[in-house]
Amino acid sequence: IYSEDRRDVAQSVYYGLYALQHRGQESCGIAVNDTLSDEPRTASYKDVGLVGDVFTHEVLDGMPGNMAVGHVRYSTTGGNSRENVQPLSIRYLKGTLTIAHNGNISNARELRRQLEYTGAVWTSTSDTEVIAYLLARERLQCKSIEEAVLRVAEHLEGAFSLVIMSPQKLIAVRDPRGMRPLCIGRKNGDILFSSETCALDAVGAEFVRDVEPGEIVVAEHGRMRSLHQPQAKNTALCIFEYIYFARPDSTIDGQSVYKARLAAGRL
Repeated sequence: IYSEDRRDVAQSVYYGLYALQHRGQESCGIAVNDTLSDEPRTASYKDVGLVGDVFTHEVLDGMPGNMAVGHVRYSTTGGNSRENVQPLSIRYLKGTLTIAHNGNISNARELRRQLEYTGAVWTSTSDTEVIAYLLARERLQCKSIEEAVLRVAEHLEGAFSLVIMSPQKLIAVRDPRGMRPLCIGRKNGDILFSSETCALDAVGAEFVRDVEPGEIVVAEHGRMRSLHQPQAKNTALCIFEYIYFARPDSTIDGQSVYKARLAAGRL
């Protein structure tokens, strides 16, 4: 969630994660940026467990901020250790960077090995940390974080729907094939990105549209703008989103998950 004037967005992210709990029950986390206070700051809280168990009112009240990223995890690449819990937040020369990732980078092992030969060290075994390292490195050579995202995306193979939070911007990224879902919502001027529309419904936000395959959407100063990765020849949403992963009351790429399951049953 990106807001121009609210400092309680962590509460909304909590309800959004609660609605997305079916996508991962191993761990969860929330990271916030507070750019409205006199001293901008970043805070995060994450742990192994369910959303309702990990986050209390006291924890959420202690995380003021106008930008926030949340994640529920089911481990694929990397194990289910605490080190792999997302969102992943790092500090580097340009400030802070927070990433939430849904998908699998199929060339992560190759990229990790290449980076190790340039001196990279790791704190986790997830492919998300590889993306973070690449972003931090490219950002030092680029004028903006979104330009760095565009450069890094060229090196990633596989499925990646990302939400990236910099000190001033919130960025949503979907891989060129659109393998994992990602959508955009609005609520009273706030901009929201979510894996499924059911999370938008949970916080009373209006669905705007899906992030297009290969699109990079940048939220800044209450507005959105887009960049585009080189387009794949064919899009390829994972069929298991309609069969198993998604909640029945969600709509993905214009198709009701519930109606898709009814149609699959008839077929």
